[in-house]
Amino acid sequence: MHALRQYGDGDTADPEGAGLDHRRVGDAAGREGGQTEGHSVSRAHPSIVAERRGAGVFRGRLPRCRPAVGAAWETPTMTTLKSKLQDDLTAAIKGRDELRAATLRMTLTAITKEEVAGAEARELSDDEVQKVITREAKKRREAADAFEQAGRAESAERERAEGEVLAAYLPQQLGDEELAALVAEAVAEAKAGGAEGPRAMGAVMKIVNPRVAGRAEGGRVAAAVKRALAEG
Repeated sequence: MHALRQYGDGDTADPEGAGLDHRRVGDAAGREGGQTEGHSVSRAHPSIVAERRGAGVFRGRLPRCRPAVGAAWETPTMTTLKSKLQDDLTAAIKGRDELRAATLRMTLTAITKEEVAGAEARELSDDEVQKVITREAKKRREAADAFEQAGRAESAERERAEGEVLAAYLPQQLGDEELAALVAEAVAEAKAGGAEGPRAMGAVMKIVNPRVAGRAEGGRVAAAVKRALAEG
């Protein structure tokens, strides 16, 4: 049996995905009373509202937003990466791939929560969706380590397997040598600009982060920068 993983704001999710209905994944559209089939949300997400309405499931109302003068009404479309996740979820369900289906369900739920977390619901960009996937992958690595230390090998293996599913949607991760080379270049540039030693940490991170571009976790990058600065 797998431990429940914490997913922000006190919510928990079952790694098996047993309690999730794939028809409700990403459903942030509420009925007039703010209720959906199995979910209660505070606001409707336009793209999901339009999708469910077209599928004949949505029973609420589309947001009534007046476009600017001379502008045409447009139906928001999902980002390429989010759309791929949903397509792959559908394929996994049809193919009875429980591992992939459960992993993608929870990831899409995390994306939807991020979309409605602010003052107004919005559509995440591909870069933002990628950050959510990165965060979800990190949770699974941490959970796998925790299970391993607790002697729960089966649960640890499950977490690693889910992490491998998510890795397919992320950029190829940098090797240690590749990351060290990028950091070394950034340290040299920062030094040329007058920033040296441990105090140059911020300057180096500012240079190296855009070059890493999601190919290494922030903590890993920071550790490499600290190591490089300490070595002089």
